[in-house]
Amino acid sequence: MHDPALDSTISLRGLAFHYRDYPGAGRPVVLLHGVASSSRIWLLVGPLLGARFRTLALDQRGHGETDKPDSGYDFASVTDDLAAFIDALGLERPVIAGHSWGGNVAVEFAARHPDVAAGLVLVDGGFMEPSARPGATWERTEKELAPPVLTHLKPEELIAMAKQWELGPIWSDEIESALMGNFEVTDEGTIQPRLRREHHMQVVRALWDQKLAELCERVACPVLFAVAERTAEGRQREWMEMKREGVARAQERLADCQVLWFPDTIHDIPLHRPAELSGAIAAFARRLS
Repeated sequence: MHDPALDSTISLRGLAFHYRDYPGAGRPVVLLHGVASSSRIWLLVGPLLGARFRTLALDQRGHGETDKPDSGYDFASVTDDLAAFIDALGLERPVIAGHSWGGNVAVEFAARHPDVAAGLVLVDGGFMEPSARPGATWERTEKELAPPVLTHLKPEELIAMAKQWELGPIWSDEIESALMGNFEVTDEGTIQPRLRREHHMQVVRALWDQKLAELCERVACPVLFAVAERTAEGRQREWMEMKREGVARAQERLADCQVLWFPDTIHDIPLHRPAELSGAIAAFARRLS
């Protein structure tokens, strides 16, 4: 697929933010990636949305090609970044679509800035509230959500490993680009994540401290959950149960909420089901006032 995005950089709050601009017409759509990911998670969705809307995929602080300060990975800071981005580009009543942690960012943003977004699309995210799990402790959460250590791998070794994962059967240049956009190559020829481990753990701590249920009660705009659903066992089954509980908890508190389940779909919906996801985002955006 041809990628028509324009790579751009903008200075906001003392940092240089990289974003990918699909210069379509109509209502703007802002795309937010998950933790340790980048704007390239939207490589397959961006062109489809960009044909109908002004679509912008942002590298959030510490991620992708954006600056990587030592602090500011709490939700107040990242939502202030997003507010500055929307204001600087003059985006009026955007739809904000967030994948995974990006969904949590979107919910926090809408609660803090209730008059800015026309709607939210929470792509397998925006429901994760680790501290709400029965018996949850910070010590357990810190261990479970710590990133894997991959710094001993060379790029070709990571790619070979990733082709054995869930996206292997539909592997493409775009999926490979999305994966490698999360890493840089050292002088020794090995990879290291663009999101430093200490910054990653600051994000995890912010997730632990975030009270999503309370935030949902302050979200005034319509919300669409786009949620991956699979039959699973063991830890994956536990994750699905937590997901259903989190979505149900949000539904009870959001004023205007739809839930669209994507059966037999993995967490990375933007790479696994790009056409279906972009269609759902477009249909949702068109109905907004």
